[in-house]
This record gives sequence, structure tokens and C-alpha cells, in this order.
Amino acid sequence: MDAVSLARWQFAITTVYHFFFVPLTIGLSGLVAVMQTIWLRTDNDRWLQLTKFFGRLMLINFAMGVVTGIVQEFQFGMNWSEYSRFVGDIFGAPLALEGLVAFFMESTFLGLWIFGWDRLPRKVHLACIWLVAIGTIASAYFILAANSFMQNPVGFTYNAERGRAELTDIGAVLTNEVTLVTFPHQIFACYMVAGAFVAAVAGYWVLRRSRELRASGNDQEPPDRTLRTFVNALRLGAATLLISGIGVLISGDFQAKVMTHVQPMKMAAAEALYNTAQPASFSIFTIGSLDGSQELWSLRVPYLLSFLSTGSFTAPVEGINQLQAAYEATWGPGTYSPNIPLAYWSFRLMIGLGLAAMVIGAAMLWFTRKGDVPRWLLRLPRFGTLVLVVLPLLPLFANSFGWIFTETGRQPWLVFGLMPTATGVSPSTTVIDVAISLTAFTLIYGILAVIEVRLMLRYIGKGLQEEQQPEIADDDQPLSFAY
Repeated sequence: MDAVSLARWQFAITTVYHFFFVPLTIGLSGLVAVMQTIWLRTDNDRWLQLTKFFGRLMLINFAMGVVTGIVQEFQFGMNWSEYSRFVGDIFGAPLALEGLVAFFMESTFLGLWIFGWDRLPRKVHLACIWLVAIGTIASAYFILAANSFMQNPVGFTYNAERGRAELTDIGAVLTNEVTLVTFPHQIFACYMVAGAFVAAVAGYWVLRRSRELRASGNDQEPPDRTLRTFVNALRLGAATLLISGIGVLISGDFQAKVMTHVQPMKMAAAEALYNTAQPASFSIFTIGSLDGSQELWSLRVPYLLSFLSTGSFTAPVEGINQLQAAYEATWGPGTYSPNIPLAYWSFRLMIGLGLAAMVIGAAMLWFTRKGDVPRWLLRLPRFGTLVLVVLPLLPLFANSFGWIFTETGRQPWLVFGLMPTATGVSPSTTVIDVAISLTAFTLIYGILAVIEVRLMLRYIGKGLQEEQQPEIADDDQPLSFAY
């Protein structure tokens, strides 16, 4: 394996691993803000307990996301110096805004939220967690704006003498049509992950508490406080999962049409459509040759690919062979199609896993509509536990497969139409250099994964804590410290 391939593996591993933490932090900060808002409006202690319970889990995940993000930036500079030189002038503005505005807002107000329970007025303290949630969303926007330049370069001029793209219109970069459709799709997807996580954690405690009560014969009125509290959280998480899933489907439809417009090869690869079709059908499942070029059996929905690509059920969709010929005429000889089986299956795993999570979310809302869990479900402890373990992984992996499709479907381009991937790697990087750093990063990530899982399970296992109503300390009380 050469240095370019190893560098690509390292980029994929660090990016996918870092992204395990991002959607949960974005979505969970918003849900914790919602829980605290309900507590402030109702003055119900149950919601204060839930706010602090899920707030602790959010903080663990936030910290891990920051650490893995630092590693990701390090490998950028080490392995992709030519790429950094080429896009540095473009990426500088959105990434600076992300750091100076979004991350500053996140970290500052998160600190005020953590230490401000007994020091800030309730409404001011609530505003802090909402500003954290807004900061995470703003951070996602600026990073997506930078990534969208790689999908659809705009707002720049190419300086042939310096061999780099130079920014001419920051407004065009921030309002790139790819950014505008990717942003809502990604934010909805983040809330799917957070909704599934809250529903799964709360569902664990609902099942556990229900079994404990029924084993003791004390499952009659009045309803158990812990059980009712976690049922509320479960229904909030499941509703978030379902509503966000609908948002993902609608925004994904818009995104598919823009993707077909700016990167038709990516859509052709998503369907393994080798020759232009009119109308084009969408295959739900296909069995074909290993190179993806021959179809043996397929389950298809007529007209659907034409609609997803263009908005018309009868419009033509360009095939890989025709696009390859057009790209060769534009950029010269070469292979301009991505790995077709990878694009095909990552696209379907993204959709399939997301839909499966939505079905489970709808089922959870239905089964808990009376504020309890059906007795027949409690008789299937292994099945219930398995569903709860799998549930948050479904939208999380759907997110990851979506990004794998987005990034690999653009190949062989690092910046579409401007910079081939092979030209972006650092010229001085050797196979040994990348192999050593790849091994080190993998070990670090393995250790971080163990820490994350152990901390999460530990705090989930503790359950709800008795929480005192926060009161602002009296200025006349003795000072703990002064500065």
C-alpha cells in the first residue's frame, strides 16, 4: 500500500471516529435545553433530574469530541499539506468563524452552564444552554460550508502561479447551494441520533424499573416516580427521533437533486447506473458482480430515481459510462468514477438504518402511550435490551455511512474538478510515517473508546439523582474563595 492510500485510510478512520461524537453533542445539547425549559415552565423536579442526568452524558461526549477533533486536525497538516495549501485561503474564513464565533460560544456558555446552577438567575442559566445548542449548530454550518467547497467550488479564483485557490467571494462560499441543502439534512440527522440515544437510555430504565416493580408486586397506583420520569424522557426522545427522521427524508430529497446537478457521477454511482436511463428506477436491493458492472437480480421501484434526481418521474438520469466520456472530454484521460459498490451500499445503508430507527421510535411512542410498558414486552427481556442497545447505533451509523458516501462518491477528486486526491498528499510523507501515525491514532482512539463507553455506562447506571432546587448564593454568605 502506498503513502496516498495509507493517508486516505488515516483520514477516513480519524474522520469517521470523530464524527461518532459530533451528532450526539449537537442533538443532545438541544434536547437538554428543551428539558431545562420544561422544568423552568412547569417547576416539575422530574425535568430538573432529567436535565442534569442527560447533561452529564452530554458533557462526557462533548469532551471526547474535542479530543478526537484535535487529532483529526493534526493528521490534516501532517499528511495533506498540498491540499491544505490549495484550499487554505478558502477554508480560512469559515473555519476561523467556526473557531472564533461558534466554538467560542459553545465553550464559554457551556462553562457558565456547568458552574452557574447556583450562581446565575434561572432564565439566564437556561439561556446559557440554549446558546450552547445554537453554537453547536453554527459550528456545523461553518464546517459544512468548508466541506461544500470540496463538493462544489464557488467564490474563488485559481492562481496558477501559486498553484492555489484564492477567495474572492466569502458570501458565495457561505451560501453555496450544497451547504444550504446539506446543513438542514445534517442537523436533522444529528437530532435523530440524540433522540434515539435519549429514548434508548430512558427505555433501559423504564424496562428495569417496570420489572423491579412487578417483581415486588408494587406496580399499581400511584405510578412510580422514577418510572414516570423516564417514560417522559423516552417519549421525548422517540418523538424527536421520528420528527427529525421526517425532516431528514424531506431535506434529503432536496439534497439529492442538488447533488445530481453539481455531481451527477455521484448520483449515478449511488444507483450503479452505468447507462443513461429515462425514466430511471431506484433499486432497493441488488445482487451483481463484484466490480458492480453486472446486475444479476434487483428489486426496483419504477420512476423513483428520476424523481429523486430531478423532481420529474420521467426525466433522464445520466449513467456512469456517458459521464465518464464527458469527463474525459473535459479533463483528459483517466478514471472519473468512484468505487461503485461502496457508493451503492453506503447510500442504502444510510437510508435503511435511518428508516429502521424511525420504525422503532414510532413503536416506542405507541407502546408507551398509556405511560407504561406492555406486560408482554417485559416477558422478552433479551429482545427489549437488544433493541435498546441497537437503537442509538442505527442513526449514528446512518450518519457515518452518509458521510462515507459523500466523501468517497466525490473521488477521484479532493476538490471536485480542480484537485485530484493523489495530488493533495504531503510530498515528504512516507509509507512508514503514515503507518506509524495511523497505528498511534488507532491506539489512542481505542483507549478513548473504552473511556467513553465506561463513563457513559457508569453514569447511565447511576440513574436519576435527588436534585435540590438551585438557589443563588447570598452575597453575604462567607466566601469559598476570592480573586
